Amino acid sequence: MGFLSLLLVASMPIVQVLLIGVIGAFLASGYSKILTSSALRDMNKVVFTVFTPSLMFASLAKTVTLSDVISWWFMPVNIGITFIVGGTLGWIACKILKPPQHFRGMIIAFCSAGNLGNLLLIIVPAVCDEDGNPFGKDRSLCRSRGLSYSSLSMALGGLFIWTHTYSLMQKAGKMYHKMQSKSIQCPADSDEEHPAQGDDQVKVDGETAYADEESALPVSAKLAPEHNEENQMEAPLLTCEREIANKGGFWTNLKETVHQVVEELMAPPTVSAILGFVVGLVPWLKSLVIGDGAPLRVIQESLQLMGNGTIPCITLILGGNLTQGLRKSVLKRTVIITIVCIRYVILPLIGMAVVHAAYGVGFLPHDPLYRYVLMMQFALPPAMNIGTMAQLFDVGQEECSVIFLWTYLIAAIALTTWSTIFMSILS
Repeated sequence: MGFLSLLLVASMPIVQVLLIGVIGAFLASGYSKILTSSALRDMNKVVFTVFTPSLMFASLAKTVTLSDVISWWFMPVNIGITFIVGGTLGWIACKILKPPQHFRGMIIAFCSAGNLGNLLLIIVPAVCDEDGNPFGKDRSLCRSRGLSYSSLSMALGGLFIWTHTYSLMQKAGKMYHKMQSKSIQCPADSDEEHPAQGDDQVKVDGETAYADEESALPVSAKLAPEHNEENQMEAPLLTCEREIANKGGFWTNLKETVHQVVEELMAPPTVSAILGFVVGLVPWLKSLVIGDGAPLRVIQESLQLMGNGTIPCITLILGGNLTQGLRKSVLKRTVIITIVCIRYVILPLIGMAVVHAAYGVGFLPHDPLYRYVLMMQFALPPAMNIGTMAQLFDVGQEECSVIFLWTYLIAAIALTTWSTIFMSILS
């Protein structure tokens, strides 16, 4: 399988995402004005409560079996490692680069949460259809196994994303709005205006001051005479964060923590994933819903139909947010470069080492396609659901769009390169 052929296979799903994103950007632009801010917000709610849960349930209930869970037990461990390693690297990057506090959870989310479903569902079967692939001459068998691996990856990834990543974005949103609320008086506000306001200017003494896109510091801090030094500018924000963190006693914090855990577990995507696992693992339940002769197969077909709208809707929302992100983002370029390096350089190298070690000690079955999927889970671009969460919690929407733009542009080359490397190792 030549490099040019592989380039075509690996880049097609990325190109599809970019093309649909361009359509979303046009619909949200001044030429069309179809995807307004309120329309994007409402569309996100539909994706969160209807489309994503439907896709996860339909995929899990149809694909997962008890024997698969037993033989593929290392996949959730592998995905957990991607989140732990990526999150740790993101946390280290935040400590070094010192972005605003309400952006740190988002940065960690981008470093830890990969697109574990959508791209694999397209890339893996497409690789199986190519002549000379290292996964066997029987294309139909390769596609069937590849779809099963990819579906399980999407379902397990959804569980991690809608618990771990959801929690990070929720905390970022709460911190951002608490710092802006009147109940906590902070000397310096966040470094971006509220997205709903659509304002990227600040009036001071009758003159207009624009936020510097290279700066991660609040505009108000840069304009105030008493905050000329960098350490003086960061101090008010850190003080404000400590006031937020220290608010309330032990029992109050415990109650909030329990409430947050319950809220995350009761999120529609998480509930649907759990139900999908139950239906898939219990044979008599699966026979009621899945199969041509199932009496309740109309439920599965209806959920599958609604789930098919998840990917295009998320991509349109991504493109719609780009129209604001390119103008208003104040995120440092070094942050974007760091996220790209973590996702496309450091994580894939760690992934090769993890999968090789796991295979060496006998944790993995002798199936090169399974190991290929495990390696690819370390090399994927960020999960597009992060953009949905940013819209839900009204925080960092423009910054999310800019990060998505660069990471998915680079993904066309990065995914092709790593796919070639992984298959050469497994062949």
